[in-house]
Amino acid sequence: MNLVKIERMLHEKIKSIQLAIKLLVLVIFLGYIMIWIMMPTNEFWLHWLPDIHAKTDSTYFGQQGANILIYCFPILLIATLGCLYLHLDKYSDDSENSTSKVSHFASWRQPVLVKGPLGIVSWTELSFLVMFVALLVWSFSAYVHGMFKNITQQSSSKMGEHVWEAKLDSVALMLGLVGNICLSFLFFPVTRGSSILRLFGLTSESSIKYHIWLGHTVLTLFTAHGLCYVIFWANTHQISEMLTWNNVGVSNVAGEVALLSGLAMWITSSSFVRRQLFELFFYTHHLYIVFVLFFVLHVGFSYSCIMLPGFYLFLIDRFLRFLQSQQSVRLISARVLPCQAMELNFSKDPRLTYNPSSIMFINVKSISKLQWHPFTVTSNCNMDSDQISIVIKSEGNWSQKLYEKLSSPTSMDRLEVSVEGPYAPTSTSFLRHDKLVLVSGGSGITPFISIIRQLIFDANANRKTPRILLVAAFKKSEDLTMLDLLLPFSGTSHDICRTQFQIQAYVTRDTNPPTDSKKLRQSIMFKPSVSDRSVSAVLGSSSWLWLGAIISSSFVIFLVLLGLVSRYYIYPIDHNTYTIYSDAARSMIGVVVLCVSVVIVATLAFVWNRKQNSRDKRQIQSTDTASPMASPVPESWERELENVPHRSFKEVTTVHYGERPNLKSKLTENLEILSECEESNVGILVSGPKKMRQDIAAICSSGSANTLHYESFSFNW
Repeated sequence: MNLVKIERMLHEKIKSIQLAIKLLVLVIFLGYIMIWIMMPTNEFWLHWLPDIHAKTDSTYFGQQGANILIYCFPILLIATLGCLYLHLDKYSDDSENSTSKVSHFASWRQPVLVKGPLGIVSWTELSFLVMFVALLVWSFSAYVHGMFKNITQQSSSKMGEHVWEAKLDSVALMLGLVGNICLSFLFFPVTRGSSILRLFGLTSESSIKYHIWLGHTVLTLFTAHGLCYVIFWANTHQISEMLTWNNVGVSNVAGEVALLSGLAMWITSSSFVRRQLFELFFYTHHLYIVFVLFFVLHVGFSYSCIMLPGFYLFLIDRFLRFLQSQQSVRLISARVLPCQAMELNFSKDPRLTYNPSSIMFINVKSISKLQWHPFTVTSNCNMDSDQISIVIKSEGNWSQKLYEKLSSPTSMDRLEVSVEGPYAPTSTSFLRHDKLVLVSGGSGITPFISIIRQLIFDANANRKTPRILLVAAFKKSEDLTMLDLLLPFSGTSHDICRTQFQIQAYVTRDTNPPTDSKKLRQSIMFKPSVSDRSVSAVLGSSSWLWLGAIISSSFVIFLVLLGLVSRYYIYPIDHNTYTIYSDAARSMIGVVVLCVSVVIVATLAFVWNRKQNSRDKRQIQSTDTASPMASPVPESWERELENVPHRSFKEVTTVHYGERPNLKSKLTENLEILSECEESNVGILVSGPKKMRQDIAAICSSGSANTLHYESFSFNW
């Protein structure tokens, strides 16, 4: 009893610390947003900023010290506090009051917009979108109003310009300033290991659409910014300004290079190019390096501090991913199904834990050394402590080449694979429902495999689990073999009967069951290599704590190096005259110092954790496996398919041929699957084609579906 009380007190203490961190983060974030709101006003430029400069300007940092303090420090502090919060989260008990969380916030997560250019949008997303658009409109109108009132016929005549030309010049500048707001938030959604996203209950995969929205807005504003200046220069006979690169102030050539690289990314990121010419989209998107570098050269390092925090966190995340990707991981086995789906099983560090529906990126060097593709983790870390699995459906050029390699009759002793991740969602919100309706289309069943395995494990641990209804739609009868992946490759000793589970499978293109019911599978065992390692967290079991240390310490080193270089190298030579060290030269020095700081600290943290996990490598070297070969599944596996768990799955499965699941609008009809849910708290998880997600979102957003809580997994952004 004393141990129980101590544990309960510890959980309460951790909860109190986490609550304090959240309140502090909220205060800092509100202050950061206040800066953005006040920035277009005269109060900010005439009073706030001069006062800050008076207290922060020095020979160590100059005017850029104020911008670092205003724009960089708050966000990096939030990211560090977020890492501490997430580190404490694994010691807290989140089982209590989980249902109350659903009742208070579920309505804000319900879809409100189902069709349109924005896709499926919840009330929360719509609210933040409206506030963000309001910030852009306010900023532009305040800037323009402040500048237009100083433009008169007399003032423009002195400059040799018409009034409309002077106003066009101001509008062009304002478009650039407003575009910087969007650019400041552009890199947050694509930072996969972001503590800020996790702090707000988001993942990088679920936030990709925000990156797309921001990307379209940024390029629209910056393109208009450039065109307005070109029109202004052409009408005022200053077209030569397009070729100027000033020592002090804005460099036009650098801005043009940044804009052209941005346009190349924008054009190749259209949905047609992404789906039909993925490699062109993938490679062209690396022009973000050119875009960011020349943007810094265009506006100077001091002003680019406005967008620096998001890029700084992205840079740390990207370099850590690079370090992790340089290792080849131990691929134990593969399972090839008749429906051209492949299950890859990797060796995993037993200390690595992850939540269901996690994402892992993989690279197969024999197919492409540069391409990385995301796949849902289908294994469960409770059932499979030393393995991690993903499922790949052969639907594109890259996956088709992998399928051909694995299904080839020739022997294969090893497949060199590198991974990034896994990247896990922060919570298992599906456990909070009374009933789960899992709706999938084709390969969209993969996120549900790990969820079902988690529920089976929880049920056998005597935990309360929701009732499960899996509605899976497939094109052909052979695709039904995807259901075999619901259990691990090695089988399971867990009793499936403890879960209230039902499967409704629909085969849309075949009207009758196949006459030949023989299931032909292939299993492949791979040889280990001395260089192979187990899949593990890039920074070990305390990844969030290490990430917080990297963010804070690298920022301190960046400030120290930047101050020393400015005070003892640039200032004695240039004396802030910009004759020897121009803005571009100073900007390049700032970029180099930033990159060096991140590389040094992140590398040291990675190497330290790698040494801590060195014993895993010795275990791999001593592993004794069977000789690799591509062959039909052994008889033991065929017998395993007939054991109790698989029979249980067969008993709860109903297959419908030649029809689609009836999931459309009329909730009042008793024949529709979703309308038959009588529980007060029903979770609707959807993973499949866009049309399927839209239809179910429309049902859940209707006024008569207050008990349905919608969540989707999308892989075709």
